[in-house]
Amino acid sequence: MASSGIKTSALAVAMLLLLIASTSNAAISCSAVIKDLRPCVKYLVNGTGKPPSTCCAGASALASAATSSADKKAACECIKSAAKSMNPKNDLAQALPSNCGIKLPVTISPNVDCSTVS
Repeated sequence: MASSGIKTSALAVAMLLLLIASTSNAAISCSAVIKDLRPCVKYLVNGTGKPPSTCCAGASALASAATSSADKKAACECIKSAAKSMNPKNDLAQALPSNCGIKLPVTISPNVDCSTVS
């Protein structure tokens, strides 16, 4: 029941962010960022241990797609907004890249400063 509410909230945020992202000059869309990280939501909010393989695959796809500075900033803004609505466990969000064996260009946090992303 709670995961249904999370999915609904994430979908609403994604729709809002789609509208915002459409005015951006970045090549990566917020919908692509949300799609890549959607398998991580349940893990980041309620999980423990290692993330599921689908989460790591999505995070890896995002890391590969966000190559330009504009892409990274757009992904950062999208992730920041989504993180505010889903309230991820900070320790899991911080450890996600290393637990998946990747390097994400942005931090999964509602408090990240996207102006510093390059």
